[in-house]
Amino acid sequence: GTGTHGTGIGLGSISTQVVALRLVSASGEIIECKTTDSPDLLRAAQLSLGLLGILSAITLRVVPSFRLHYTWRREDINTVLANCEHERNHNRNFEFYWFPHTDVALVKRMNITDQPARPNNLVRKLNDLVLENGAFWLLSEICRLRPSMSTRIAKLTGALVSEGEDVNDSHRIYATQRLVRFNEMEYSLPADELQATLEEIRSVVAHERIEVHFPIECRYTQADDIPLSTAFGRDSAYIAVHMYRGMAYQRYFAAVEAIFRRRGGRPHWGKLHTRTSTELRQLYPAWDAFHTIRRQLDPHGLFLNPYLQGLFGD
Repeated sequence: GTGTHGTGIGLGSISTQVVALRLVSASGEIIECKTTDSPDLLRAAQLSLGLLGILSAITLRVVPSFRLHYTWRREDINTVLANCEHERNHNRNFEFYWFPHTDVALVKRMNITDQPARPNNLVRKLNDLVLENGAFWLLSEICRLRPSMSTRIAKLTGALVSEGEDVNDSHRIYATQRLVRFNEMEYSLPADELQATLEEIRSVVAHERIEVHFPIECRYTQADDIPLSTAFGRDSAYIAVHMYRGMAYQRYFAAVEAIFRRRGGRPHWGKLHTRTSTELRQLYPAWDAFHTIRRQLDPHGLFLNPYLQGLFGD
């Protein structure tokens, strides 16, 4: 409903995996949407923010279960950026996290394998539970209480990045506990814009002396034809910025969002942004086509809450 995605230039968002659905409209009509008989409506409903009605049944396209070989490495961010195109094209899943105020990146690669699973990988469990949650929570609390410590904590966190590998069933590799709470803003950009955009963000963080210790997350997805999708019509890169809960995020997010605006970025629907209806219409070529379908299914705005009214209300 919001275009939630993972990472992989050959993979779409979860919305692209919907091949049929049952929709209950504002009038109570039950509508069956399939690629064969109502493709335009199905595409609109694949990512609708709840604006078209209530989804009572969804059919997803799936594949047979598989195992992944997962590696995570500490690498120089300049090298990572120089090799982004190669990495995204030669790994099923590729993502990296840059630690502000450092040259450190945590790089994650995942590829399908026939290797036997390693069900008791203590190194990964230690990394996930202790370093990425317990220790990071403690360091984040220090930053909340003393924001001026953020630069030093970011450098310390980058120095503590571990390395390792794991082989397991895909659902065990993908599922990661996240116990440290934060505010987040994420934007989609054309895939080839990631390097230049992140370089500009790095410059702003340094020049403006932004007090942030959370790493910046970078991912990719394949283009699609869903009207409200952030990947509509273009292979996309995603850059997500975070700030620990309880810390001031507004100045940081505003500075980064200004960069996204200049580069044609589309905000993730499920995260923070400040774009208006007028601005969003310019970013989505099929915006008006979606509006036509919305007005047909919900002419009186039953499914418009105050937030959506500001973005989609007539």
